[in-house]
Amino acid sequence: MPLSPQAIVETIRMVEFENLDIRTITLGISLRDCTAPTGKSCGTKVYDKVCQTAERLVAVARELQQEYGIPIINKRVSVTPVAFLADSFSESPLMVALAMDKAAKEVGIDFIGGYSALVAKGVTPGDQRLIESIPQALAATERVCSSVDLASTRAGINMNMVAQMGQVVIDTAQQTAQRDGIGCAKLVVFANMPSDNPFMAGAVHGLEETENVINVGVSGPGVVLEAVRSVGTANFGQLSEAIKRAAYKITRAGEFIGRRAAEKLGVEFGILDLSLAPTPLVGDSVAEILEAMGLARTGAHGTTAALALLNDAVKKGGAMASSYVGGLSGAFIPVSEDAGMIEAVRQGSLNINKLEAMTAVCSVGLDMIALPGDTSSAVISGIIADEIAIGVINNKTTAVRVIPVPGKKPGDWVEFGGLLGGAPIMEVNSQDPTVFIKRGGRIPAPLQGLRN
Repeated sequence: MPLSPQAIVETIRMVEFENLDIRTITLGISLRDCTAPTGKSCGTKVYDKVCQTAERLVAVARELQQEYGIPIINKRVSVTPVAFLADSFSESPLMVALAMDKAAKEVGIDFIGGYSALVAKGVTPGDQRLIESIPQALAATERVCSSVDLASTRAGINMNMVAQMGQVVIDTAQQTAQRDGIGCAKLVVFANMPSDNPFMAGAVHGLEETENVINVGVSGPGVVLEAVRSVGTANFGQLSEAIKRAAYKITRAGEFIGRRAAEKLGVEFGILDLSLAPTPLVGDSVAEILEAMGLARTGAHGTTAALALLNDAVKKGGAMASSYVGGLSGAFIPVSEDAGMIEAVRQGSLNINKLEAMTAVCSVGLDMIALPGDTSSAVISGIIADEIAIGVINNKTTAVRVIPVPGKKPGDWVEFGGLLGGAPIMEVNSQDPTVFIKRGGRIPAPLQGLRN
């Protein structure tokens, strides 16, 4: 899929003036052959395989960036959900997490995802041991990311796991309290988790995937922002067309880089995830796009409709440009990573209730939201349950990545640094949902799950 001279010129302009970048090249690695009778021996196998398979990933990304002039921000690895390996031995899989972190440092990648469990219908001993070890694992490592898929439209919602994950989030924050609970920034809870998502913290290498695969995440909020501004007060049909054209261009450039990376590494190309993933930089914000559509401030009435239009147009443009669009693909709304979202929270226009409503039409869910340090585990579980229910009922991916920051209260500020940005501590409804959460069992799958 060569780029035409005109496409090359357009891409250069998007890079230089509109913050276009390849947000991540993620190498998926199957660990299904790394089972072992002990956590230590399993960790050794994992370390050896990741180092061997990903040893050229960073070098290839640098070659491509230099050759084509498109910034490649993150180089990452995703692996088979480790809970599947943990069923082969009887102790905690913490040694596997440490091995993953050591391998990530050795090959020079930014993050490694897959310290994960899939428990929508039930829990195996390996699942349980992994989930119990998450706080310690995220406190003891720098580059390991963890995810738990605890609901699906076909299975319903595992409320036992919802209750447990509320406590896991609190424990993770406490174990990383000296760093403002940053361990929670590497932990996400899903409904309908995709198995080919290249974005952290939720990247895993699904069981149905091939041995190794390259998945690419492209981000172009700045490109879409300029497209929206260029049409002025045009009607919604014309606005949608402008966004679709911008998404098409972004997707073509991203797939080209992804296929070149796969070719150089000698692995298969998987999917192109066209997600408008913002950064704290001004001009690289999903909220700014919504405001360019005509909202005085993100969070105003009309925000959910604007986000729905944006998400739909991005997906349509991407689907026209590539037959292999996957992952999440659409618009992300992470508070701490989006300068416009941060400002909307500061101005009192955006709160957690409005964010929850917006997640019904965006790519993922409640993302990178800083909460008061005294938020209870039951309230965290309630937040998870509400968000996951949106995904289950609407047959879409939703997720929760919240950070209860020890010692902070509503209105305080927390700084995580880098792409994680910083955020004001948001107020939550502290009414106690404990009795509801502790009913246990599984909320049954909705009728639309019966699609045989």
